[in-house]
Amino acid sequence: MEKPEKILLVEDDKEIARIVCDHLRKEGYTVTWASTGTEGWEDFKEDQYDLALIDLMLPEMDGYTLCKTIRMESEIPLLILSARNEDESKIKGLNLGADDYITKPFSLEELSARISSHLRRFRRYNKTTSNENRINYLHGLTIDFTNDLIFLNGNAVQMSSKERELLFLLAKNPLQTFSKKEIYEHIWQLEDVDGNNTVTVHIKSLRSKLGDDTRSAKFIQTVWGVGYRFIGEQSV
Repeated sequence: MEKPEKILLVEDDKEIARIVCDHLRKEGYTVTWASTGTEGWEDFKEDQYDLALIDLMLPEMDGYTLCKTIRMESEIPLLILSARNEDESKIKGLNLGADDYITKPFSLEELSARISSHLRRFRRYNKTTSNENRINYLHGLTIDFTNDLIFLNGNAVQMSSKERELLFLLAKNPLQTFSKKEIYEHIWQLEDVDGNNTVTVHIKSLRSKLGDDTRSAKFIQTVWGVGYRFIGEQSV
């Protein structure tokens, strides 16, 4: 018997959250409810979800930021729930990685239909990418994203949790340049301040463990004046 699909609901309106949770649980889904953006991000990191429903106007971390943050880590369907009906809000949400935008008030039947549609597409996507969770790169690097393992020339590489998160963030978004500020605020979930060299120190340690030379980078490239990006080439 297949496990019920897991949905993360991030909604600060308790009444709406109760109604949606009750409805989706009756539909057979497992639902986790978070009332703030920060709580939603923490819940997301602690479990494996198949879809997320995210309100825009959230305390602590707004829905736009949460969508962007989750999308850096995962390809699960992200559906925005919002009372804001302006095209600008919809476009901004979709550009940050959301897959759909549902305007409040909405019917529970419409919500179920959209969730079902996105989950069907995500299941097909997972079937085509199931073999891509362990990737071999040139120069001996292997990353097992499913089991959080890194190998270099067949040997397991021991990393701190932050080093691993940093590598995974870059490797899951190849050739995308991240500023130090973006990296720090995404991984440490704290506001960056001038003079903070935390990211620089972790990049240096990461490169050392991967045998990656700054002047002839094979995996992590410095984009001078901007940040860092992953340039590892997949082996055939």
